[in-house]
Amino acid sequence: MPGARVASGERVTLRTVEREDVPFFSRSVTNPELRLPAGNTVVNQTQLERGVENDFGDDTPMVVCLDGDDAGPGPAAETDVHRIGGVSVTDEAPFRPDLGVFVVPEYQGEGFGTEAVSLLIDYVFQVYHHPAVGTWTFASNEASRGLLESLGFTEEGRLRDDLYWDGQYRDRIQYGLRREEWHDRH
Repeated sequence: MPGARVASGERVTLRTVEREDVPFFSRSVTNPELRLPAGNTVVNQTQLERGVENDFGDDTPMVVCLDGDDAGPGPAAETDVHRIGGVSVTDEAPFRPDLGVFVVPEYQGEGFGTEAVSLLIDYVFQVYHHPAVGTWTFASNEASRGLLESLGFTEEGRLRDDLYWDGQYRDRIQYGLRREEWHDRH
């Protein structure tokens, strides 16, 4: 059962991660369609459970859900929500917060990721005092780059051959979004 609602959009909600969400995240982070483009390392269910028990350290993960009509603001029954992805904020203090997102393949390309990241940005600028947020993606991940740029993120740099991943060195693109830029757009 996903936890309490953190933020709601037109179609998706962000909810706190609870122990019952671990199997969903475990399936997702081991799925090569998600893991490889995102640059996530393989973790097992026990490691994810430890994350829940330890309050995730500097990370604040949330479940991206499609809520049914009966889903309330508190923890939701399994029958009232459908998990479609996850978002996270890593507190990089004193540096800017770093964002992460994934949407399961069957829901990609329908705008759910854009809505989820928009809700996450609103959340970060309400909770964190920092004047900007950041994130990165592989240079070859056109879908992520398009999503970020559509939300107003600016490409701030390319780290060439930065990460050895899936059998080759890959460039990473760093993106940033300033608070004023976000508020001016909304």
